[in-house]
Amino acid sequence: MRGLDIRQELCKYARKTVSNKLVVGPGGNISAKHEGKMYLSPSGFALDEVEPEQWVAVDIETGAVEDNGLRPSSEVLMHLYAYRANPAIGAIVHTHPPYCIAFTLVEEELPIMFPDQAALVGKTVYIPYVLPTTEKLADALVPKVKEASSILLGNHGLVTTGRNLREAYYRTEVVEESAKIFLIASQVKEPKVLTKEEFEEIASLESEAYRIKLLQKQQ
Repeated sequence: MRGLDIRQELCKYARKTVSNKLVVGPGGNISAKHEGKMYLSPSGFALDEVEPEQWVAVDIETGAVEDNGLRPSSEVLMHLYAYRANPAIGAIVHTHPPYCIAFTLVEEELPIMFPDQAALVGKTVYIPYVLPTTEKLADALVPKVKEASSILLGNHGLVTTGRNLREAYYRTEVVEESAKIFLIASQVKEPKVLTKEEFEEIASLESEAYRIKLLQKQQ
């Protein structure tokens, strides 16, 4: 995929995050990796306003920012440290989904409850509240991106990773839906969750392996 294609792909998923109310206003930030650089949303923009030429290129190894007249997102260190910590990551989606934030206000561990969550996301980990945009938050994320592809940030939001933007983005949707289901079910009684054996059965299905393989392909 060429640099221009990455920028267009970023615009596509940036617009999805806004249209699906996973962020509001100028909140959230997304990035994708290409040939040693990450292309990150610019600071101060609503994600659905960003045009292809406005994504800010940052060298992953050195942190050098290519000058296009715009500043990278204030969460630049969080993205940069994540790519350095786990080279398998090809894209990062950081959003402020309402059900995910609500979940972190009352709980920490999001259980695995249904097949799509088990197959497409798996384990979700949690980081207690850390001041946003700081190196402290970036440092806190480093061990977590080696452990799971979805990370709840206490009182803040959600970070998902994937081999490409499509995979990272759909993980965001599934985790938000999971938090919503948990909170709704909890109003009635303690939710029934999948056992370790049930989770492993789903993960081993050939049909799920095929679906995940398709998600990991670039469009």
